[in-house]
Amino acid sequence: QVHLVESGGGVAAAGGSLSLSCAASGPSFTDNVVGWFRQAPGKERMFVAAINWAGASVNYADVVKGRFTITRDNAKNTVYLQMNNLTPDDTAVYYCAARASPKIVQFQDEFPYWGQGTQVTVSS
Repeated sequence: QVHLVESGGGVAAAGGSLSLSCAASGPSFTDNVVGWFRQAPGKERMFVAAINWAGASVNYADVVKGRFTITRDNAKNTVYLQMNNLTPDDTAVYYCAARASPKIVQFQDEFPYWGQGTQVTVSS
C-alpha cells in the first residue's frame, strides 16, 4: 500500500512563493510517477505537474509552466512542488497522487493513490 502525505500549504501574497512536499511510504517508487493536482472551490480538479521517479522526466500544465517546478528526493522518498510568481488563480487544494507506471499521464483516474490535500491561498 502506498501512502502519501502533503505539507507546505499556506497563505502567500500575489507574486510570492510556496513550496509543497509529498512524503511517500510503501513500495519502491522507482517505476512510478508522482503528480500534483489542484481543485479550486466550485471547479473541477486539474492536473498541475508530474515527475517520473526513475528518469526524472517532468510534465507541466500550460498554466503553470515557467512558474512551478516539480522535483524529487530519492533518499527522502519525497516529491516537491516549488511554486513561484503565485496569482490568486492558484488558490486551491493541492493533492499529491501516484501511479505504478513510468509513463506520465494527466488523467486523474490513472492515479490510484492520493494524499488528503493541502490548502494554498494566494491573496491579491
